[in-house]
Amino acid sequence: MRRIHLKGDVVCTLLLMVALCLLLYAHSSLTPFWESWQLDQGAPSSRSLLGAPAGDSQDSGPPLALLARPSELPRCRQDPEAPARPASQIQAKAKAAAKSKAHGKAKAQGAKAKSKSVVRKVLPTKAATVASGPTLAPFDFEDYLRKKDNRDFRMMIDQPDKCAPGPEGTPPYMLIVIKSVAADFDKRQVVRRTWGREGEIQPGIDVRTVFLLGVPKNATQLPLWDRLLAYESETFKDILLWDFEDTFFNLTLKETHFLQWVNRSCADVKFIFKGDADVYVNVENILEMLRSVDEHRDLFVGDIIVRARPIRRRSSKYFVPEFVYGQGVYPSYAGGGGFVMSGHTALRLNRACQEVELFPIDDVFLGMCLQRIGLAPTRHEGFRTFGIVKSSAAPHLQVFDPCFYRELMVVHSLTVPQIWLMYNLLHDPHLTCHSKRTPTPWPFRWRDKSARPTTQPGPGGEPDYGDKKVFVVKH
Repeated sequence: MRRIHLKGDVVCTLLLMVALCLLLYAHSSLTPFWESWQLDQGAPSSRSLLGAPAGDSQDSGPPLALLARPSELPRCRQDPEAPARPASQIQAKAKAAAKSKAHGKAKAQGAKAKSKSVVRKVLPTKAATVASGPTLAPFDFEDYLRKKDNRDFRMMIDQPDKCAPGPEGTPPYMLIVIKSVAADFDKRQVVRRTWGREGEIQPGIDVRTVFLLGVPKNATQLPLWDRLLAYESETFKDILLWDFEDTFFNLTLKETHFLQWVNRSCADVKFIFKGDADVYVNVENILEMLRSVDEHRDLFVGDIIVRARPIRRRSSKYFVPEFVYGQGVYPSYAGGGGFVMSGHTALRLNRACQEVELFPIDDVFLGMCLQRIGLAPTRHEGFRTFGIVKSSAAPHLQVFDPCFYRELMVVHSLTVPQIWLMYNLLHDPHLTCHSKRTPTPWPFRWRDKSARPTTQPGPGGEPDYGDKKVFVVKH
């Protein structure tokens, strides 16, 4: 009989495989026991450790109970008045529960084995392969229509002296108005330190700045948000806060309440720039444009969107059903990234917006108010509320060229570091531009009818172009 000699590495491999099989068997055997022990112990939920009531599904403020020591957490105590149950009754009940659980587990395993061959024949869909995340509920337009007449909300933080006359007794020349949310403290700071700083930036040109905010919808994302805004208001004197939820479809309320505030507290301002916090604004260029404009006449200048169609696709951010807006085309309106209007126009818009029904998209709503007063907004090439076009559409331009930005007025969709960098680049005394670059003398045109955008840029949002390259340039 021939002897079989095994090498050392083969023996080690066999031993490791045996050990792995034993670990897998032990894990599968102990897991049901561990789960049942956890259920019997009644492990506390995360909400109970945070101090929230068991049936409360709403946010109840910051998790202050996390500051408590483990010894201070509530412990379970037996009710002294409850009658004691016999040990035999407890044991019988435990055996019955274990038997029922084992029977249910065996039944589930049998059903799984029976349907195993059927499941393998079904190919997973594309949606099934995507990791499941939080599903946002669709916006309730019917509830919006029921509540849209509630358009007067309490002002929580006011700046009544923001537009007080300066040392020479004249009202401010321009008011910079920025839509913001409570959590965007960094964006407000970069605006304050760069293009949105207050003061007399040119002889006789006094500029003031305010930020428009509402109440955060989910206060737990920013604990002590009210304290933050109170400190901000005390320090910078530029916060306007109203008591409505700061949501996308409530931006129209920001528009109406701001116009009321201008009518009440800043009626003598000559010009107003209104935009988002993620824009870079060349204030010097805007002042140059306004130098020959009469502040007592109507003015509304920006990146004007003409004949945009409502979005009927439910997955879009700008979806509007037909029972909310039944017409096929929106009135002309300015992109929300930024526009300039005269104080005279702002006062007229305040009266008109009180007569126009609220619409969930603030840019379009303001276009409706302009239509109400019979004012056609003016388009200017220096307002780039869609952002700078990609290099494929403008190969002769560098997207982040300070010499190109120097000729513009408003550029949308920039990050905080980009705004800070661009401001310092443009104000660098060593900046030299070999050739003066100006915006193209011809307007952008659509490549074809199918490429025309069917939505508008919302606050912080991009137009709903899909993958189409809609801009073309002449060479």
